[in-house]
Amino acid sequence: MESIEGAVGEAKIYTVSELTMLLRNLIEGEFPSLWVTGEVSNFNRHSSGHIYFTLKDEKAQLKCLIFSGTARLQSFLPKDGLRILAQGRLTVYERAGQYELIVNSLLPSGRGELYIAFNQLKEKLAKEGLFNRERKKPLPAFPRRIAVITSPTGAAIRDVIRVATSIHSGITMVVVPVKVQGEGAKEEIAEALDYINEIGGFDVVLLTRGGGSIEDLWAFNEEIVARAISRSRIPVVSAVGHEIDYTIADLVADARAPTPSAAPPLILADYIDAKPRLALLIQRATRAIINRVVSYESTLNAIKGSYGLKRMKDRVLDSMQHVDEVILRAHRAIAGMIESSNASLEALLARANALSPLATLERGYSICFRQDGKVVRSYLEIAPGDRLRIRFAEGQALSRVEKSGKELA
Repeated sequence: MESIEGAVGEAKIYTVSELTMLLRNLIEGEFPSLWVTGEVSNFNRHSSGHIYFTLKDEKAQLKCLIFSGTARLQSFLPKDGLRILAQGRLTVYERAGQYELIVNSLLPSGRGELYIAFNQLKEKLAKEGLFNRERKKPLPAFPRRIAVITSPTGAAIRDVIRVATSIHSGITMVVVPVKVQGEGAKEEIAEALDYINEIGGFDVVLLTRGGGSIEDLWAFNEEIVARAISRSRIPVVSAVGHEIDYTIADLVADARAPTPSAAPPLILADYIDAKPRLALLIQRATRAIINRVVSYESTLNAIKGSYGLKRMKDRVLDSMQHVDEVILRAHRAIAGMIESSNASLEALLARANALSPLATLERGYSICFRQDGKVVRSYLEIAPGDRLRIRFAEGQALSRVEKSGKELA
């Protein structure tokens, strides 16, 4: 019997583990991320939270796994018999020796599946209270700045601007351009909502797009968009599609407009209501002014015909005569006051003269001053040889002290 070595020659011999690992590395390197479509079967949610199911078509099947952490983030979960789109990475489960898809996200593939996904997310968010009326913010009165999240080339933005400017031309509308359908639309919409809240300065956010199929509107049914609306500090108005179209965004938003063109009247309702009120106020003010003018005219006519106005000249002459009398009395009173003041002044001057040093000099006395200008009041303040200045009633004299004392011989 030929030996094993002789049978294989120099060929490399793999263990099962080595071969499986090699295949795993090849598959993961070739398919790091891909989308797979198929029908769901054998759907099973394990007690660990992991989800196991099989994707199949007419000719083949693929085992799939969603880890519990990823499963909690899914807004849509399939069931047996549904066609779905699964995105993930391909790998090999070594213990079973089979390849499988580690799923990161799921999308329904048909209208029926979309309807199921819509109801699943609606039920999930309703349980969290995201649709509750208590959490919805009121729209501000007389908003001035509105951020509009939509496609810059769609019909919706043209309708919104046309209707808004017809209501009030002073409104500022800033368009934040995003994709409103297709791949990447949900991320752009959510990022735009967060960005507007970050920069601030807006009174209202309008999230809008025109009508379309359920597939076209699906970005507004995504959980990431619903979460961004719910955490917005600025009130959000949703106006997506036609009146019969309802999206998750409509349910979470603070207010819903049935169409894009219906959004401006909802947001600018105070301006619309203010116009008839303003017209009524103008009418009332005009009527009040007219009534006041008529009243003044009647009063003026009454004054013109009054006795007092006809005798106005006589009253003026009487007043002038009275003024002359008052002036005459004032002159007399002033003259008396002046005469009395003069008498008092003369008496004061007489008393002042009696007390004045000059009056004393007039009686023959004199005043001695030292060289420093101080008055000499005692012999103790001078000494022999000091020079003195003597002031008389008329003139002065310089002298020198020969002798000083209390008594001189």
